[in-house]
Amino acid sequence: MVSDAIQLLLTTLLQAQYFEEAATAALRPMLQMAGEALGASRFAGRGSLLRGMVHLRPEDSNLRLAVLDAQTGQAEARAEGEELGLPLLASATAWKAVQAHRCPLSIDVISGVVQPHAPGVSLELFRHSGAGGSEGPSAESRQRFLGRQATHVYVVPLRMPGGLIEGMISLEADCRAAMGQEFIWRGLDGQFQVLADVAGPYLARLRARPVGAPQPDEFLPVVGEAMTQLMPVMRVFAALDETLLISGPTGAGKSRLARWCHAQSERRARPFEVVDLNTVPEDLQMAELFGWKKGAFTGAMRDTQGAVTRAEGGTLFIDEIDKLSLRMQAGLLHVLEERTYRSLGEDAKEKRADVRFMVGTNADLKAAVREGRFREDLYYRLNVLPLRLPPLSERKDEIPGWARHMAQRRHRQRVANGEARLTAAAEQRLVAGEWPGNLRELDNVVRRAYALAMVGAEGALADVVIDEGHVGRALGYDAAPEAQPVTDLLRSAAKALVQEARRRTGPPLDLDITDAFRGIVLGTAVAEVGLAEAFKLFNRERLVTARNHSRRLRLELEKVEALYAALGQGKSPFADVMKDEPSKDDPPEE
Repeated sequence: MVSDAIQLLLTTLLQAQYFEEAATAALRPMLQMAGEALGASRFAGRGSLLRGMVHLRPEDSNLRLAVLDAQTGQAEARAEGEELGLPLLASATAWKAVQAHRCPLSIDVISGVVQPHAPGVSLELFRHSGAGGSEGPSAESRQRFLGRQATHVYVVPLRMPGGLIEGMISLEADCRAAMGQEFIWRGLDGQFQVLADVAGPYLARLRARPVGAPQPDEFLPVVGEAMTQLMPVMRVFAALDETLLISGPTGAGKSRLARWCHAQSERRARPFEVVDLNTVPEDLQMAELFGWKKGAFTGAMRDTQGAVTRAEGGTLFIDEIDKLSLRMQAGLLHVLEERTYRSLGEDAKEKRADVRFMVGTNADLKAAVREGRFREDLYYRLNVLPLRLPPLSERKDEIPGWARHMAQRRHRQRVANGEARLTAAAEQRLVAGEWPGNLRELDNVVRRAYALAMVGAEGALADVVIDEGHVGRALGYDAAPEAQPVTDLLRSAAKALVQEARRRTGPPLDLDITDAFRGIVLGTAVAEVGLAEAFKLFNRERLVTARNHSRRLRLELEKVEALYAALGQGKSPFADVMKDEPSKDDPPEE
């Protein structure tokens, strides 16, 4: 049975063009085997298989989601461009446990037990310790599972060649009669893991089936292929009320994406507040988030609302969450878990926090947890719905669209009905760039190019054209000057000395004064790294060992003094270095 299933799976995977096809091919035999196991168990007739799901989560960020209904055998896909309607997401606890134990696991949703199917781990022991020492599924996860009738969940890791885990396959069943008892999963571990290992590389490699291009709006006016692939997951996440963690490089548009998710949510009519922790000193973070009462501290002249209060009923986006102090991390964890908070100086009972939290970071929060800079419990509380926003270097097809949008937005501020456009050559010049600063850097360059296009124009032009020359000059402002080769610099110094020799009307310069260059190099090195290190830097460590380096320095710097005297330049800049060194008549140092 298993060998036949593997052969059929491989045949289907080799023909699959899209992720969804590969996911369906992997889920069908698993659901069939699980159905047969349930029919042969003591729970036959008292339970049913509901669905199977494939979650692709490279770099700990949700990328793909596919669902197969066990009753109909049909993928829960929608018409082209339509997204999954149900928030079919596995719990963050399941993903954490899969990563920690690297083995299949099962979840008894009603009793809250997460059980890894690993040797030496007993059910009773795990009931008390939780997933990897953590608690079981959160109340939100359990409510979500039960809301779709799932009382028992089985999860198997998607292992890539080399052992990397980039996702998981989960199966859901409804069997209340098995609550608190061993269900059917354990006997299927080996078969399911083999199927998952065969399918894993295909699931990770294949792109999602193309969907209709999303309609642009004010928050996402440009959506390229990479972002289009994320749209199904983004729409599901936007509709939920749990914490959204948006990671990605600085300037990639995390705040813009958070605004888009808010605009797609049921809270869209309520406030959207932003707190950028880069701009808030650590000692003011609590006040900024929770507000304060008059007299709470020196300078608190009146009651002031915090960001949580201002976002009442809406969304609060906290950017640069890695900058949150350890003290405030405890405070934020309390708000996320209890949904209550108290302003500074507040004596009354805590207020209710009716807020959807979104957070952004460009840091590796896992590394921060390992280094003790970020609380582990807060990390897992934030990492419920993780999204990774790709850098602009992975979204190059978006660059022309963003450049046009930025130029037009800039021009409309001057001329309400005007048009700003870029030539094809100008757009290609932008696409060829690297853009380490992402959208923020692109916006700066487009602003410069627009200003250059307006130079010389009389008054406000109705239309303006930005060409390749404008873009090239705008890019040039950021270009680092190319470092000249040392040999070119040495030749320039030689030319200067030759010109000086040709200008002289008195005695000619002696060629031996060029020996002073060695002293100039040594004197400069001593000023930068110290006496002994200067000689080591230029492979003269033996002089330091023999303690002859001070004597050698004096001899070389005397040549520099002679050069300055011959050129009428007075004392050399290394005179102070020579002052404390021994005379050339002194005996060598021992």
